[in-house]
Amino acid sequence: MQPLNAARLYVQTVASNSPARLALLAFLSVIAVFTLLLALPISSANNEFTALHDALFTAVSAVCVTGLTVVSTADHWSFWGQVFISLGVFIGGLGILTIAALLSLAVSKKLGVRGKLMAQSSMSTTASGTLGEVRSLLKIVITTSVIIQLALMLVLTPRFVVLGESVPTALWHGMFYAISAFNNAGFTPHSNGLVPYEMDLYILIPLMVGVFIGSLGFPVILVLLQFKGVFSKWNLHTKITIIGSFALVVIGAMGWGLLEWNNVRTIGGMATGDKIVHAIFASIMTRSGGFNLVDQAYMETNTMLATDALMFVGGGSASTAGGIKITTLAVLFLAIFAEARGERDVKAFGRTIPEGTLRVAISVVVLGATLVATACGLIMMLTPASLDRVLFESISAFATVGLSTNLSAELPPAGKYILAALMFAGRIGTITLASALSLKQRDQLYRYPEERPIIG
Repeated sequence: MQPLNAARLYVQTVASNSPARLALLAFLSVIAVFTLLLALPISSANNEFTALHDALFTAVSAVCVTGLTVVSTADHWSFWGQVFISLGVFIGGLGILTIAALLSLAVSKKLGVRGKLMAQSSMSTTASGTLGEVRSLLKIVITTSVIIQLALMLVLTPRFVVLGESVPTALWHGMFYAISAFNNAGFTPHSNGLVPYEMDLYILIPLMVGVFIGSLGFPVILVLLQFKGVFSKWNLHTKITIIGSFALVVIGAMGWGLLEWNNVRTIGGMATGDKIVHAIFASIMTRSGGFNLVDQAYMETNTMLATDALMFVGGGSASTAGGIKITTLAVLFLAIFAEARGERDVKAFGRTIPEGTLRVAISVVVLGATLVATACGLIMMLTPASLDRVLFESISAFATVGLSTNLSAELPPAGKYILAALMFAGRIGTITLASALSLKQRDQLYRYPEERPIIG
């Protein structure tokens, strides 16, 4: 019992003093477990051990809800391997702070005040209530996640049966796609991915809806569940996320569609209606969904650049999506507009955005760009691949999107480790930084005199 008591004491101490560190340890522990599981012979279709770098890459991609693959999900992994992948996606989709909070509750039976603050800032909104309700909030988050994924599974499964699959197979595929879609992972259990269903709206629409809902984030979902469509009762975060999400879907669909309209290698030979469906699907998936209907390597260079931008932005905060987040981009644009109008305060929907929030947004963007640039430099030292492919793959990894030009599979083990580290950093780095910066306030007993350097 002494090791157990020691572990309980350690978790209690970390949860009280450094919830961010507990979240980091929790995520690393989950990744380590799934790496070992995927490396076992039971996880591979040929009943042999999987190379450590491939098992680790897949585990990180699953737990960080990315969807990048170095081996075929359908061909390399056995049924149990696919089960482990989907389970990793489900756990990873709950978010690092949720996992940390659950770990703390499971071991110590309580959350410290700082742990509650971290969990509340990650998941709750004005609808969440007091700190004492964080335990109930965790239950609501998990329950809501399960219900949405079950609903997607019930919609998808009958369609797979109609298309000729046996009931058990269709049920498994429906569950796998539901988990992958809501958690914005992009893993597919079919060897040809979604290409055979590129005209099947009964499959494409549920996947788009699932990815879009998952990309909004639990704080937004909880507000929508409580206040429904009463816009005036939504908090600022929900308003910015909803408006920003729909705006990016429309802008992305129009841009992607126009750039690829005449590209015969992608959608150039399709009917107008099919082109529109492909454009909308691509716009939703580039912001973290990871599913694709066309070969990403065949897209125009301009389309790849536009896709890079959409991937880098990502979805909503505290969601299953990655990227720098919509609210981060919105705060930066609002600050630019305020500066252009000569206004001192950054305002939106009758609210003033604190200066500290702007500093966090800048920090997140700079950190993200630095991570991507560093990864690109390292990968280009290891491979002769062109910059557009390396940049595309790096942003896809950082933003946990999962779209690929197949560069991941071509990389040597060292390159796979770099992308795995980038996926991990992209999933936990910006969230942890934002939470730490927003919660950690140092008391200052003095201030230095102000002096403005020349900017621009």
